[in-house]
Amino acid sequence: MTPKGEESSGPCPPRQSGLDERITAALVGAAVGDALGGPVEGYSPDQITDRHGGRVHGVVGPWHGDDWPTARPIAPYHKGDGHVTDDTLMTHALVRVYARVRDHLDAYAIADHLVPDLMTNPRWIPELEAEALPLQRLFLAEKWLVARLAYGHADPREAGVGNIVNCGAAMYMAPVGLVNAADPARAYAEALDVAGAHQSSYGREAAGVFAAAVAAAATPGATPDSVVSACLSLAKDGTRAAIEKVCEAARAHGDFESALVPLREAVAPYDTVGPDYRAPSLGARRPSRLHSIEELPVALGMLLVSGGDFRQAVLGSVNYGRDCDSTATMAGALAGALGAPVPEEWSKTVAEASRLDLWEPARTLTGVAREIFARDVDRRRAHERAFTELGGAACSD
Repeated sequence: MTPKGEESSGPCPPRQSGLDERITAALVGAAVGDALGGPVEGYSPDQITDRHGGRVHGVVGPWHGDDWPTARPIAPYHKGDGHVTDDTLMTHALVRVYARVRDHLDAYAIADHLVPDLMTNPRWIPELEAEALPLQRLFLAEKWLVARLAYGHADPREAGVGNIVNCGAAMYMAPVGLVNAADPARAYAEALDVAGAHQSSYGREAAGVFAAAVAAAATPGATPDSVVSACLSLAKDGTRAAIEKVCEAARAHGDFESALVPLREAVAPYDTVGPDYRAPSLGARRPSRLHSIEELPVALGMLLVSGGDFRQAVLGSVNYGRDCDSTATMAGALAGALGAPVPEEWSKTVAEASRLDLWEPARTLTGVAREIFARDVDRRRAHERAFTELGGAACSD
């Protein structure tokens, strides 16, 4: 653990910045949150405290120490020591799809570009400490993309139906929000289309709302409260209810320590997994209009608790436990998109340990986002001209 003295002294307002800085902080911040949460994923706050002699305050080693190569259920993955997980691998893969298409994406882009990338291009996989196909690292819920699209030839817009409902699609949707910076409604709609290839029900809805949250955060003058308001204006059914309840609980807390239990209690009625994360209930991860994934509401709650401070939002998400690599990925992306700086000692450690250039995907996506915006402007102006010719524009005296 890093010394407590390296933490910030308390929540502070996010530092506002431009598009380049926000995209960089969001993507690097997501990777850092992922790496910090990975080694304690699946455990409770009390278990994390017992294992580490207190709360986690930075990069830590594997849960089972040097026995990680054979310890179940972790083996053969080297979780910890600054290694990113599949959340970051999928986020970077989606950036590569944007770089190839250079326009807004839909479910067909996932079938045509993301799936072949996962199946045919070996890359460095930090947790395997080897070059391998990304497909070999993915969880079964993400392998579903390949099974349904490459082998099942399903309609990409409907391929997510039948998969378990979890945060698998939401966890890598930050690029969609960043391409649609300052336009949450457009980000929501695009992410719903993209995620249709992967998820259904509240898993797909979470992908849309998370993308909207990132777009809202990447808006001049945005605050944690404005991000939550944007989410509530778009979210539906159990996802909206869960965000509302978790954020209501979060507003009563100014530090993550006191918020850990209340946030879990607030989201529990909407979470299908149940109290034992590693032994989900029989009704877990099934489609429902009443339920929500756990990770997104908690990430938004931690964003409120922290006041947008990157360290506190991410550390709160990490020490919450359960699926904390994904929760911290989302919290890191949101705090970064708000303009909060990512601690350099964390980003450098994660980049070196993972042997990944965490900044290159941000540079790529920033250029693509500007190209897409220029195309959007041209398309909008063409529509305005056509609509005006039809006599649809209001006449002025």
